[in-house]
Amino acid sequence: MNAKWMIAGAGVLAVAGGLPWVVGYVTEQQWQQATAEVNSAQPFLRMETDDYQRGILGARFNGSVNLRNPETGESQQFAYRATVTHGVTGSLMDFEPEGGWSSGDMDWFSGEEPRLTLETRLWGTAVLELEAPQMSVTDADTGETLASSGGLARIEISDAGSQADALMVWPAVTLSGPDLDIRVSDFRLEQTMSHLTGEVWTGSGEIVVDSVAVTPVAEAPFTLQEISVRSSSEPVSDGERLDSRMAFEVAGVSTADERYGPQRLVFALSGLDVAAWSGLTESLSSLQALAISQASGGPQQFEQQMAAMQQVNTAVRDLAAAGFSVGFPELTVTTPEGVVEGSASVSHPELTADQKDEMLMVMQRLTGEMDLSLPLALAEEYPEFQLQLAPLIKQGLLVQQGDRLVLDASMKDLMLDVNGVEIPLPPLL
Repeated sequence: MNAKWMIAGAGVLAVAGGLPWVVGYVTEQQWQQATAEVNSAQPFLRMETDDYQRGILGARFNGSVNLRNPETGESQQFAYRATVTHGVTGSLMDFEPEGGWSSGDMDWFSGEEPRLTLETRLWGTAVLELEAPQMSVTDADTGETLASSGGLARIEISDAGSQADALMVWPAVTLSGPDLDIRVSDFRLEQTMSHLTGEVWTGSGEIVVDSVAVTPVAEAPFTLQEISVRSSSEPVSDGERLDSRMAFEVAGVSTADERYGPQRLVFALSGLDVAAWSGLTESLSSLQALAISQASGGPQQFEQQMAAMQQVNTAVRDLAAAGFSVGFPELTVTTPEGVVEGSASVSHPELTADQKDEMLMVMQRLTGEMDLSLPLALAEEYPEFQLQLAPLIKQGLLVQQGDRLVLDASMKDLMLDVNGVEIPLPPLL
């Protein structure tokens, strides 16, 4: 009996001892597949892997990240090296720039150095994490200094790449210069995303900043408090449609003499056809890739440009024909002189197949509403602002109602009606 147990134990140890080799093999395949997917998904960032040396308990490899400017086609390369440790169920990759974090002009850190790691599991989960220590860098030409308290950034990818969760926490960042000082306190980002189909992702997230203090040398300082950006995107109608909402808010603005707020802007999109939206996203990506290849000296082909533009136009028509509504349901700007309020929306009805075939342009069936109300005292307090509003008031686009200036507009049949003044719209789309 003891002999059997010893043989079984030896077998278990042999299997356990061989697992790191299996993990190492799978890790290399996962890395090659992930970099290939990143390179094929967009034209702006390209990852290269060189000299992947895999052993039983670990591996080493070199690589580079190439960032391309979409406007000029110019690219900048960052070389790195990675050390990989193979475990029983996963691997840990440790990255650092070629030559180290403190080489050349990157000697920004005092004491500890950053740590960039990627932890992978056999079942497909990956966690990319950056731990950044306190840092400070000064631009000798401008005299500006960027300093950070250090922080954490983390992205977890699971479900074969269809689920992503991001977290970033940064207690303090300051930018100091000869003319202006800016301090950002308690920055936090949380985001959850799920792949729906094609180029469409859903989820929710928020960015919250406790305060942003701005201190100009020649003007009065001010502070923005409790800044937040909250977003959500969810599938409806059995995943065929998409509703999305994003809210920007600043709880208060403080100066030496007063505090006022809140400031709030909400953007909403409803009833978006998922397939049409995915098609539009893909066509825009193709157009961007074509622009980059031409900017970097690639062949100039007029036919390619026309084909790419046609794909974008077709995708826009498909999106409009499926019906949608987009706009700003809420705008609130609080000033010492009073509150500016407004809202706007534009929608397109869903068309039948016959109506879509007869569709000449998107703008034909667009309808919209817009209203804006602001205190008259705001214009009277700031002469430059009053000069900008004067032509609108003269043309009747802004009318006075009591102590406020009001705009009430509607759009239909390529005609914009603003406070009873009709303005024909050019057929741009």
